[in-house]
Amino acid sequence: MRIVLWICFIIMCGGFGSGFFIKIIQENPELGDKIIGLSVLFSSFIFMPLFLYHRWKDKDIKDYVLDKEKLEEMRNKDL
Repeated sequence: MRIVLWICFIIMCGGFGSGFFIKIIQENPELGDKIIGLSVLFSSFIFMPLFLYHRWKDKDIKDYVLDKEKLEEMRNKDL
């Protein structure tokens, strides 16, 4: 999974870089904007869900939720 994320990250950065290169250096703003837009879509709909799944797959959600027990612990700890 880690290798897949790195490959997706490199593809995403390459898309942004080539889009800006085509837009600025080769003076073709329409094609550059399309490539940048596709890179944004790729990063938000493919890369980000894969990254979030990879980071949260072995975590327990109860460790990150603030409930009454943890509030009481924090109040008693401050005293």
